[in-house]
Amino acid sequence: MSRGGTHCALPLQRQVNPVVGRPSGHRRPPTGRGAAGVRRTGRPGRRPARLVSAVAAAAALLLTGCGPDYVVLHPVGPVAKSELHVVEMAAVPMAAVFLFVVALFFIAVFRFRDRPGNTAPYTPEWEGSRRLEVVWFAIPILIVGFIAVPTVRTTFALDRLPPARDPLMIDVTSLDWKWLFQYPSARIATVDYLKVPTGRPLLFELTADSPMNTFWIPQLGGMEYTMPGRVLPLWLQVDRPGIYWGRSGNFSGVGFAQMQFRLQAVSPAAFTAWVAGVRGTDPPMSPADYRELLKPAVVGDQTYAGYPAGSFPAQTHGFTLTGGMYTYPQTA
Repeated sequence: MSRGGTHCALPLQRQVNPVVGRPSGHRRPPTGRGAAGVRRTGRPGRRPARLVSAVAAAAALLLTGCGPDYVVLHPVGPVAKSELHVVEMAAVPMAAVFLFVVALFFIAVFRFRDRPGNTAPYTPEWEGSRRLEVVWFAIPILIVGFIAVPTVRTTFALDRLPPARDPLMIDVTSLDWKWLFQYPSARIATVDYLKVPTGRPLLFELTADSPMNTFWIPQLGGMEYTMPGRVLPLWLQVDRPGIYWGRSGNFSGVGFAQMQFRLQAVSPAAFTAWVAGVRGTDPPMSPADYRELLKPAVVGDQTYAGYPAGSFPAQTHGFTLTGGMYTYPQTA
């Protein structure tokens, strides 16, 4: 300090201990219950709580798919069960790879991160390892093979109807924005709903009299396209009585959100009684009724005891299930 009252800051000189790298006389802050001051256990003490929170958040995220709203995870037929099995089998190695990569990421981030005060020179040494190259090429090949073999096997197995089973054929036409279902063996038709027997294969013949669309009943199996002028086959089966919802899988305009249909699975005896009731009480579909269905609109359930000839393509255009299951008569 000068006589005039002006203060000047003088640098503080402290001797540094060359052995430990700290200023001489430096003391470690007191720790423990008996030491004066605040106990330094705040950060480590929060680690278990943070770990529990992270595990709880991950469990909540993963277990959300177990609810009944995720109908894809609750199959009710052999096709959907086979497809779900393939998805689950593929998810296991993919999850293992994901967790392994995430673990390596955090190990690299926390173990090899640059810390404040680090004066070590950065002199990386790059080397090639033939052994590591073989490992990280072989593991993906094995994983892809593990997923591909059963996936291809299941795909080809589902391309064939179960042997010695009499399927119920249903002609499906996607319209704007409704679904027309025709039962050739019974000569009846429904709109936006269908009724089927349990335990019997269902052979859907799919076409469109509107823009291209997709036919999908999540709890019975995967989706298939409907295309104008083409007929594509899809076989499904439902083993449990109940009501299951299907929908369009392709955006097709303002009425797309309402383009849903209801599938009701009943016992074979109840299905036969329903067919007889439709034949005896409901009117047939006239050509004018069919032309009205072709207009873009959202309609409710409709039932007809017949439909105009030629309202569904007669040719399958070569798209058939293995075994040619289209060439024999059926009974309802």
